[in-house]
Amino acid sequence: MSIRVTATAIAIPLMLGLAGCGQKVSYTANIKPLLDEHCVECHLPGGMGTEASGFQVDSYANLMKGTKFGPVIVPGDPLSSSLYRLIAGEVDASIRMPHDQDPLADEQIAMIERWIVLGAPE
Repeated sequence: MSIRVTATAIAIPLMLGLAGCGQKVSYTANIKPLLDEHCVECHLPGGMGTEASGFQVDSYANLMKGTKFGPVIVPGDPLSSSLYRLIAGEVDASIRMPHDQDPLADEQIAMIERWIVLGAPE
């Protein structure tokens, strides 16, 4: 019985995720506007987030470069991408991003997840 429950628990989110498979998502058209609205205030040269982590979101190159600790995007793998985990709330609440703001909407988080799944295209 637990195998059936596990299979269902995996199949339903997978089917829901595949429903948006035709949706194209790119950094320029979809991700940059979100980062500009919610992240760039702290993660630009000289910003508090950049000072703490070395992470800048002012360009695709800087986003893909990541932090002084390493990349934050693993193209094709949102669960290994710390950016996704930080914005999706899959971390301790004290380090959830964006910091000191309301969390991103579920649709925005799903768009970032989809972008990463698609290989994080520019």
